[in-house]
Amino acid sequence: MPVETIARQSVVDVLEHRLREDILDGTHGPGDLLPPERELAAGYGVTRTTLKHALSRLEQAGLLSTRHGIGTRVRDFLRVGGADLLPMLAARDNGWLAEVFEVRRHIGAVIARRAAARRTTRQADRLLELLDAVARAPDGDGAQLADAEVHRELARATGNRVYLLLTNTLFNAYLPVRAALRAPFEDPAAAADRLAPVVRAVADGLPDQAEAAAETYLRTTEKLMLGSLRPERA
Repeated sequence: MPVETIARQSVVDVLEHRLREDILDGTHGPGDLLPPERELAAGYGVTRTTLKHALSRLEQAGLLSTRHGIGTRVRDFLRVGGADLLPMLAARDNGWLAEVFEVRRHIGAVIARRAAARRTTRQADRLLELLDAVARAPDGDGAQLADAEVHRELARATGNRVYLLLTNTLFNAYLPVRAALRAPFEDPAAAADRLAPVVRAVADGLPDQAEAAAETYLRTTEKLMLGSLRPERA
C-alpha cells in the first residue's frame, strides 16, 4: 500500500500560515500597516530573519506590499488581488471552494457550447480518445486527472486561449484539496459515462446539447465533490 509522504514544516512555513490566517480573518485588516518588524517578530516569537522570509512569501502571494521608509501594508486582495490567490483561499475556506465551483459550472457550460460550434475534426477525435482514457484509468486519482485533460481539450477546442487559461485557473484553485474531491472519479467507468454526453455533443457539433450536457455534468460532479468534502472538513 503506497504511503503519502508527510511534508515537514519549517518555522517559516508555520509563521507564514499564522500571518496569512491573521490577514484573512481581519486581525491585520486591508490597508493596515503591520507593526515594525522587531515588534512583529517578538509578538510571534520568531527571529527577524524568519519574519522577513515569511513576509516576502506573503508579498509574493499578493497579500502584502512593502515600501521602503513606510513599512509593510496589508493589501485589499478583494479589490486588487488576482486568481492566483484562489488556491490559498479555497484550501482555507469551503465557502471559497463553493464559489469556485459556481464559476466552474457557468464557464464550463459556455466552453462546451463554443467548443461544439468551433471544434475541428481532429479535436473531436482527440476528445473521444481522452474520454476513453477516463474510462480506462486505473483508479480514482487517474480518472480525476484524465477528466481534467478532457476539460482542457474542450477549452482548447473553443479556439480562444483565454478559456484554456480560465480552465487551468479553476483547476489550480482546488488543487490543494484535490484528493478530497475524488468522489465522482472513484469508479472510472461511471465517471466516463457521466462525462460522455458532453464529449459526444461537442464531437457531433451540437452546441445546445453540449451546453445542457455540460450544465448537468458540472452540477452533478459539484454536488458529489462538495458533499464528500464537508464531513472531512467540518
